Amino acid sequence: MDSQRLLPIIAFSFVMLLMWQAWNDDQAALLQSQVVAVDTPAQQTDIPTAGQAIEKARDDIPATPAQPLAQAAASGDVVRVVTDVLDLVINTRGGVVQQADLRAYPQELEHPDKPVRLLSDASGMVNVAQSGLRATRGAAPDHYATYRSEAGEYRLADGEDKIVVPLAWEQDGVRVTKTFTLTRGSYTIDIGHQVSNGGASTWVGSQYRQLQRNAAGEGMALVYTYTGGVYAGTQADGERRAYEKVDFDDMAKTGLDASLSDGWVAMIQHYFLSAWVPGDKAEANRFYTLTSQNGTPLYTLGMISPARTVEPGASSAFSSSLYLGPKIQDDLEALATGLDLTVDYGMLHFIAKPIFWLLNLFHDWVGNWGWAIVLVTVLIKLVFYRLSESSYRSMANMRKLQPKLKSLKERYGDDKQKFSEEMMKLYRTEKINPLGGCLPILVQIPVFISLYWVLVESVELRQAPFILWINDLTAMDPYFVLPVIMGVSMWLQHKLNPQPMDEMQRKVFMILPPVFTVFFAFFPSGLVLYWVVNNVLSIAQQWVINKRMGAMDV
Repeated sequence: MDSQRLLPIIAFSFVMLLMWQAWNDDQAALLQSQVVAVDTPAQQTDIPTAGQAIEKARDDIPATPAQPLAQAAASGDVVRVVTDVLDLVINTRGGVVQQADLRAYPQELEHPDKPVRLLSDASGMVNVAQSGLRATRGAAPDHYATYRSEAGEYRLADGEDKIVVPLAWEQDGVRVTKTFTLTRGSYTIDIGHQVSNGGASTWVGSQYRQLQRNAAGEGMALVYTYTGGVYAGTQADGERRAYEKVDFDDMAKTGLDASLSDGWVAMIQHYFLSAWVPGDKAEANRFYTLTSQNGTPLYTLGMISPARTVEPGASSAFSSSLYLGPKIQDDLEALATGLDLTVDYGMLHFIAKPIFWLLNLFHDWVGNWGWAIVLVTVLIKLVFYRLSESSYRSMANMRKLQPKLKSLKERYGDDKQKFSEEMMKLYRTEKINPLGGCLPILVQIPVFISLYWVLVESVELRQAPFILWINDLTAMDPYFVLPVIMGVSMWLQHKLNPQPMDEMQRKVFMILPPVFTVFFAFFPSGLVLYWVVNNVLSIAQQWVINKRMGAMDV
């Protein structure tokens, strides 16, 4: 079989894989079309009561109102916190993180002063991080309680490594200090609730942490990436839920109710995520999802700790970490078990992770992600060199048989069955495997798909330049130079391969290069770069083998 006969199969399989993953992972695209501006007051949702982590009872608590930030700021109930990497707005009502800008990541290269806004409570886009306490005995501040702040703004000064932002609340002798601790260069925020019981009665309560958003989200043109909830944790029987997706549709229909330790919850989107990680990883938390039913749907993913008892005159501290930032694998892996899996490479992650490791290694050496892709491509080609050589020899032998095959075609052209029989006899006589040329392409399919997801999911490559006109390897080539070069390389490969005997097949294969040029024009330029380099190396290897075997003159 001519290796180019697999190209339509590869394209079809690749597109079907993307479509299947898109359909299977999330139905969010359908929900996004229903998103409308949110300017309404608090909507009703549920949250588990304090007590044992597996307790089934629930109390109704209003969700955070999707109040426009400008209105909140005008009422004087926000605190701004600025570090070298984060710019946060915290509402003193509940200590809700209602806005988070990632200062090192511009939305667009053309506007470097406009950072990515990960959290927001603006109309049309609701994505906030909430936390609070729920008490079965005594008073406790939930995410609607009003805190007092010592200042309206905190900034990380030169020479400082940390900012500590305290919020105070007190009722019936119970005093709670909610503290946000931010560190230079870090996207992780340590958040604690210090409960001091100055009353006469025993206090019993739990800490909950949750992420709430609507279905609005970003996406790349013609490229689907998952937006929604994910979580991980270990069940009581020791079974690990390593990386579970719970999309918006699942939250609305079935929900989540599980008791897990050493876990975390996150809302992920393309390149970025927000995640809650408990301070005590051995403690079993109850994981839950909730969905509001009034107006625009709001989806909540959270966890609540077991209840603690604080006697009069005593105190207790609850702690958690909130990550708001890019999907940097090393940082996520260090923060929580399996959190790095939010860099979603799909079912071929066991191939994608080594590819990214190699890319990162070469990038540290050459300082350019584009040249790192080139070097990884060369390395992959070297790994499969012997396999490719065997296949190209098979194709060269088939190319040498072209005159005999043409003679058979002229003799039995009207009898397709007889022609096929004689052709197979000829292959057996010459000891040629007609399928020998297919193997290199088949082997490359998982590598190709894995590299695709590495380029799509790895924030390290986001807006990474290569050379000249290519200033973002994760975006399509703005001038379509690489797709055109790839199309030309495909045409050259076609000329080096044995030609099909059927006239219709020959015409089809002649139009494949321009078809694939258009197809790849909308792919990330880094992926097209890989394919171009791979084609050029394949052409060089195949030309040398054809020359040595005397197949070039056929």
